[in-house]
Amino acid sequence: MSEVFGLTAADLAHRLGAGEISSVEATQAHLDRIAAVEEEIHAFLNVNTDEALAAAADVDARRGRGEDLPELAGVPVAVKDLVVTRGQVTTAGSRMLQGWVPPYDATIVQKLRAAGMPILGKTNMDEFAMGSSTEHSAFGPTRNPWDTSRIPGGSGGGSAAAVAAFQAPLAVGTDTGGSIRQPAAVTGTVGVKPTYGSVSRYGLVALASSLDQAGPCARTVLDAALLHDVIAGHDPLDATSLPEPAQPYADAARAGAANADLTGLRVGVVRELGGEGYHQGVRDRFTESLDLLVAAGAEVVEVSCPHFDAALAAYYLILPSEASSNLARFDGMRYGLRVEPSEGPVTAERVMAATRGAGFGAEAKRRIILGTYALSAGHYDAYYGSAQKVRTLIQRDFAAAFEQVDVLVSPTTPTTAFRLGEKVDDPMAMYLNDVATIPANLAGIPAMSLPSGLAEDDLPAGFQILAPARADASLYRVGAALEAHQLSAWGGPLIDRIRSVEAGA
Repeated sequence: MSEVFGLTAADLAHRLGAGEISSVEATQAHLDRIAAVEEEIHAFLNVNTDEALAAAADVDARRGRGEDLPELAGVPVAVKDLVVTRGQVTTAGSRMLQGWVPPYDATIVQKLRAAGMPILGKTNMDEFAMGSSTEHSAFGPTRNPWDTSRIPGGSGGGSAAAVAAFQAPLAVGTDTGGSIRQPAAVTGTVGVKPTYGSVSRYGLVALASSLDQAGPCARTVLDAALLHDVIAGHDPLDATSLPEPAQPYADAARAGAANADLTGLRVGVVRELGGEGYHQGVRDRFTESLDLLVAAGAEVVEVSCPHFDAALAAYYLILPSEASSNLARFDGMRYGLRVEPSEGPVTAERVMAATRGAGFGAEAKRRIILGTYALSAGHYDAYYGSAQKVRTLIQRDFAAAFEQVDVLVSPTTPTTAFRLGEKVDDPMAMYLNDVATIPANLAGIPAMSLPSGLAEDDLPAGFQILAPARADASLYRVGAALEAHQLSAWGGPLIDRIRSVEAGA
């Protein structure tokens, strides 16, 4: 069954529906793949073999009875460990929640189960989604399957690495400032941040509530769209959920691939998301994909979004402030880790200090302290309030840009994957990896990263597409069309190149 784990989710779903393979066989093939490469990659924090095979067997039985099943029924999926999953340990990559088994499912997990998708396990991540490299996990770093000496991106590096290493055909990630798209860019995969509120946040361990958004990780645009169809939609349990039905994203992707003519499409290149600081190989691959759009009939113009230059600074005031508030619940009193002081009286204040000191890692502490300071009396207006004003200006920049063009594009990241440990002691250098992805989160608009080829270091680079709020279907139509032209130009999927460098194969 070694060939099974190399199938796209769409191909696997077709073969399952045609009876060419069973879900148990497909799930076991991916579990075997995990066993073969996990020691090198470390994409998973928990592999749930028994439950995954039981769910697969249930799908096979239902299909055998002739039931009408969802398209992805029987296709296995991995889930970022920030997403609450009943009966499976959920840690958010932190010792603060080590060993915690939730009594309920997040809404998106309920939807995965209802769609008949066996959940392979929970993927590694930076602690509470704070990081750009998955080096800040309390349980060790994940490695990039293209080169295991390099990072897989973050905070959702585990989900992206699992997909890139063929351990799972699909994965769920979360994106607060680029944590789906940045890992996708450096692992040669596809990652989508949906419109804020279009996918339920109920059951996500909160980092920054006004920024967090779950979304799909996949190896093709169509696969991402199929998973997006499963997890999208209004949820009354989420106060920020948009009260409207989901769009047919897979239909948009199929239409884009079938008719790759982009005549009439206006594409805006964001002037502020390129140039100095972007490696030459990343810029070259971006230009090549841009040329493919032009060849397909699209009109490309340069667009200026002047306040994007302040996006990084605004984000790193808003996010720590919201994180400081959200993570205050981890106090050693109600659930999770509890550490009592080794000496002196056991008071609530001393237990809280001991617990938070032992439970949070260095990056989490850094952001909590920064956020607490920004929210403190005398500093709120100067820092957090000012950052929110910049956020409004960025939203206006997007609105003005989308009056001129249909979609915006940029490189997803300034560089390819850097080496493990290279930036872990330099927070500012680490934060700069998100410079191109952060604006979409501040504005709440949808964005996609898909591969743009290999840079001069033979590592993947990413091409980012941004669309207006609620226009996620446009991402899939344009992304699938570009992907079709890329495949024609490259002679085969970029991700297939990983077979010559993958660990443990």
